[in-house]
Amino acid sequence: MARVSSARACDDPPAPDAPELLDPAGPTEWGEHPHGVGPWIEEFGTEPPDDPRLDPELLAHGDRRNVVDAYRYWTREAIVADIDRRRHPFHVAIENFGHDANIGTVVRTANAFGAAAVHIVGRKRWNRRGAMVTDRYQHIHHHPDTAELLRFAVANGLTVVAVDNVPGSVPLETAELPRDCLLLFGQEGPGVTDAAKEAALLTVSIAQFGSTRSINAGVAAGIAMHAWIRQHADLADAW
Repeated sequence: MARVSSARACDDPPAPDAPELLDPAGPTEWGEHPHGVGPWIEEFGTEPPDDPRLDPELLAHGDRRNVVDAYRYWTREAIVADIDRRRHPFHVAIENFGHDANIGTVVRTANAFGAAAVHIVGRKRWNRRGAMVTDRYQHIHHHPDTAELLRFAVANGLTVVAVDNVPGSVPLETAELPRDCLLLFGQEGPGVTDAAKEAALLTVSIAQFGSTRSINAGVAAGIAMHAWIRQHADLADAW
C-alpha cells in the first residue's frame, strides 16, 4: 500500500464507536444533499404507493440523503437489504493501530463498489467524516489485532491480498485477483504490518511514475477495489 507521511486528521473529535450496522453513525450528515427530492406529493402530485420499503417520514418531508436515486424514500433497512442482494464477495481491511484518517474514505469507496464488508483492525475509533454517511449502509467489523482478522479470512475462505509498494510485490495492473479475497491495507506511514504480509498469499503494488514515494492510503484502496471490479464484476448490475 502507499506509504506517505501521516495525513492530518480533521479537527473534530473522534465519533463514538458504532460497531453495529444500524447504530447511529458519527457526525457525517453535512446538511441536506443538493440533489435530493422534496415530499412525495410535491414531486409526483399523487399519494405515495403502498410499498413497505418506503419511509413515511421521508415521504412526508423529502429525502436529501447521499443515496442513489433508486433508493429515494427507502428506509435504511430496506436499502441495506437490497445492497446485500448485490454485494460482491471481496472484503476490505485496513489496519488502524494509530489513528488513520483515511478509513472514512475506504468505507465510502467500499460502499460504492459493493464490498461484502469492511474490517477495521486495531483501534475501534475512526474518523467517520470521510464516510459521508455510507457507514450506515456498509457492513463494518472490528478486529482487535491482525491475528483475529486472519482467522476470519481462513474461516470464510478468503484469500488475503496485501496492497503495499514493497520489494517482491506483484504489479496490481497485471495481477489476477482472487474472486473471494480480502484486500488488506496498512495505515499511513508504516504500511502493512509484517505479520499481515507474511500471511498474505499475494502482495500487490500500484505503479507510480512521479516523484512521490507513495500515494494516499484511501486512494490506493480505491484503485485496488476498482481493479477487482474490472476483473470480476458484472457491469450490467452497476447503476
